[in-house]
Amino acid sequence: MSRTLVSRLTKSALALAVAAGLAAMIAGPAAAVANGEIVPEGQYRFSVKLTMTGIPTADGGRRDSACSGALIAPQWVVTAGHCFRDYTGTRVERPVADLTTATVGRADLSGDNGTVRTVVAVRQSPTNDLALAKLDAPVRGIAPVALSKRAPKAGDLVRLTGYGAVDSVAPTPSTVLRTGQFRVTEIAESTIGVTGHQPAADTSACPYDSGAPYFLEPKYGPPKLISVESFGPGCPHADVETTSRIDNILGWIWQAMRG
Repeated sequence: MSRTLVSRLTKSALALAVAAGLAAMIAGPAAAVANGEIVPEGQYRFSVKLTMTGIPTADGGRRDSACSGALIAPQWVVTAGHCFRDYTGTRVERPVADLTTATVGRADLSGDNGTVRTVVAVRQSPTNDLALAKLDAPVRGIAPVALSKRAPKAGDLVRLTGYGAVDSVAPTPSTVLRTGQFRVTEIAESTIGVTGHQPAADTSACPYDSGAPYFLEPKYGPPKLISVESFGPGCPHADVETTSRIDNILGWIWQAMRG
């Protein structure tokens, strides 16, 4: 399950599947932030690695996949909507795998920092490629990322953290959290476009970065989430990446988490 799945793998043959979020059908495309930097343990602890084990396939088999996300409340994670699709490509409001776990607050997945929870329910946004995943128990001791009430401005710098691959060639999820900075280029009704800034102009999201958080880092105050990874060209690339906007669906987010 990675961003607009295979939107980074086979852009032509799988373009439609990618847009549909082939994430539920093939290990999607968003990677561990291509040309990014490794995040030191203890930073950006709201970052989440979603691991899906035993996803049903059209031929009756099973496959594994992964996505990225962010803790936005003690018992809720935000990620990409296409991370939860059945084998027909339809987004669903339930975990699609036999087991879906959320690892929170652990930059190096080989360590034992943070905590691991099981995803027990899903809420799909009615307007964009975004979903909320409910955990089986609240996460304690890790502050959720704040949600921005306003859209960023074109030219603003934002940061991405994710556990995706590092390129689109035979991508595999990263075992460490990676990060990079991006510049906001455009703001649409339900999406925000960004391009790579630091460490390089072609720093970009990759397979398995689907749902990874983009957030502002104010000079004073905590980070503020503006969007989550949705889809883009094969990585690494210097083109526009499409992300799912947060600020204009805050009402739905708060209502969904109460349900």
